[in-house]
Amino acid sequence: MSPTYNVYCDESCHLERDRQPVMVLGAVWCPLEKTREISVHIREVKAQHGLPRKFEFKWGKVSPAKQDFYLALLDYFFDNADLHFRALVVQDKSKLQHELYEQTHDTWYYKMYFDMLKVILEPQSRYRIYVDIKDTRSAAKIAKLHDVLCNNIYDFERQIIERVQTVRSHEVEPLQLTDLLVGIVSYVNRGLSSNSAKVALVERMRKRSGYNLTRTNLLRESKVNLFVWQATERQA
Repeated sequence: MSPTYNVYCDESCHLERDRQPVMVLGAVWCPLEKTREISVHIREVKAQHGLPRKFEFKWGKVSPAKQDFYLALLDYFFDNADLHFRALVVQDKSKLQHELYEQTHDTWYYKMYFDMLKVILEPQSRYRIYVDIKDTRSAAKIAKLHDVLCNNIYDFERQIIERVQTVRSHEVEPLQLTDLLVGIVSYVNRGLSSNSAKVALVERMRKRSGYNLTRTNLLRESKVNLFVWQATERQA
């Protein structure tokens, strides 16, 4: 039997005209059979910090009052060998030249999603990809993303990428973990430092990963894999 992995994807500042220069696409992945165990442990961490089991943790909620809780979640990610993270960082969207490459922002967005995920995908494995619902266009975007991903790896029968579907982040703990890690990478690449708890999370992730989180690392790095995409580079 081919191993099956769940892949949980999230994004930050992906819109073309959101006045945010930095975009981050990220994914947390783990073996399918470990998903429930991971979710249960995350709920235990919530309980240990006096939070209800249905509390939705996310980067936007990080505050000094909950700093210890978020640090515990980050440590759990690094202590669990079944959890992995990959992020693609676009440092300056203002440099994009869609007209030059005869593409729309949406077309470019799908290319970036493929670039983010292609390092994760292996031909001998199967993948179920879950993406946080963002807007009313999510269903059409996800169908297109599934097509793009499969076509790029000649998976026309969808035997490698079994599904790509939207889910609601408040119901899926590993997706909330993706939101947290994407938030950390986005924060440091935007050069922000006003929230002391977020700064503490950045420093903890830098220490535990061994990376400064603003540069591309090796493709074979499977715990925290980062790719910084430069808009001045020729687009694939």
